[in-house]
Amino acid sequence: MIVRTTAEITDTERDITSEDGNWRSKRIVLGGDKVGFSFHETTIKAGSVNNFHYANHIEAVWLTKGEGTLTDLDNDTVYELGPGSMYLLNGHERHRVEPRTEMVMLCVFNPPVTGREVHDENGVYPLIEEPA
Repeated sequence: MIVRTTAEITDTERDITSEDGNWRSKRIVLGGDKVGFSFHETTIKAGSVNNFHYANHIEAVWLTKGEGTLTDLDNDTVYELGPGSMYLLNGHERHRVEPRTEMVMLCVFNPPVTGREVHDENGVYPLIEEPA
């Protein structure tokens, strides 16, 4: 059994802030935990524009706080997001998140991220797998 709090991982190697300072991700469960997924609490700053493309991962996102828009850049569809909204990137969609207010979301990645990934110029995480 694993029990963790966001308080105990704050300001550790599991607490990642983007280079531009637009988002912060607290990686509660990572690939090294060997459970087949990773689980994160991510906070995105109000007024920021964030382009992502998880070409190597499926991501499910549950918004717990804040409001903004999600744009599917593959088909120019815009979705309004608020508390209780969920989106699933099951087709590796390129997407943009634009918070009107600070957004807090819970995110699940499959395959799990390791915590060592860095978004490339296209917003993609490389696939890094933990040894068996």
